[in-house]
Amino acid sequence: MAKYIGKRLLRSLLTLLIIITIVFSLLRLMPIEGYFQNYEKMTTTQIQVGLQQLGLKDPLPVQMLHFWQGVARGNWGESHKYRVGVDVMTIIAGKMPLSLALGMAALGIALLLGLPLGILMARSASSKWKILDRFGTVFVVIIQAIPSAIYHLLIQFYGSQLPGFEMFFSAGKPITWLLPIFSLSLGNIAYYAMWLRRYMVDESNKDYVKLARAKGVPSAQISRRHVFRNAFVPLAQFIPTSVILTLMGSLYVESLYSIPGMGGLLVQAIQLQDNTLVQALVLIYAAISILGLLVGDILMALLDPRITLGKKEGGR
Repeated sequence: MAKYIGKRLLRSLLTLLIIITIVFSLLRLMPIEGYFQNYEKMTTTQIQVGLQQLGLKDPLPVQMLHFWQGVARGNWGESHKYRVGVDVMTIIAGKMPLSLALGMAALGIALLLGLPLGILMARSASSKWKILDRFGTVFVVIIQAIPSAIYHLLIQFYGSQLPGFEMFFSAGKPITWLLPIFSLSLGNIAYYAMWLRRYMVDESNKDYVKLARAKGVPSAQISRRHVFRNAFVPLAQFIPTSVILTLMGSLYVESLYSIPGMGGLLVQAIQLQDNTLVQALVLIYAAISILGLLVGDILMALLDPRITLGKKEGGR
């Protein structure tokens, strides 16, 4: 496994290099206004001098080399619009804990609700009336079919009408955390329930389960010790990836509830055309996404020793 992890890390670094190179190049095609706070008041000479000082007059490969050298030294550049002259990592460090707290809380809620729902749906699928399976299927279809922006708005509007709830977020009021966390968790609840139900139904039709039933093993024991355990293995591969999906979902939710986190920061940075801050945030999001894929493969192998991660197995 160590050899596989080493190869995947090298491949991940290469992927990250390609992503940031593309983003870096695209940002260099953006208007230069994003590098100056008072662009409309500056003379042509001042603009050219400023571009020279920022290294933006150098060829693109040279600019890219300087950027990666700065990243290696921990210097990611300074903000030009959001907070002029402040190191972008200082800005991000102040926003990241809140986004991670919201994202991890939403992920925890999704696991606590999505997995039991998937189990109940799978058990109900073999019953006569299939009531829970049908109810769960309707829920999953609604969440998957309706754009997330729609139900995020509905949750905010109707949820804020409840006693004690507010429309906007306040870090000092725990109750204002509930609506954003619930909004972020809905997509993953439906996702976990849908796939766990599918995997458990597939497992329940396999020969080893039929043999256990024929031997008189209680259904609850079969479902808990064998069906759920084997069905959870492929699902576990996607849990780390869902972390980044939750963080990406927070781009809209944080703006909707005025949450001072990374999601809202990226939206503001794009609106302000603060290119240095944008490329730092994109690099962080890309790194988390790539790391999530690697952790998912490793987690799946740890849960099921039969899986061997090698050149032809488990690689993505």
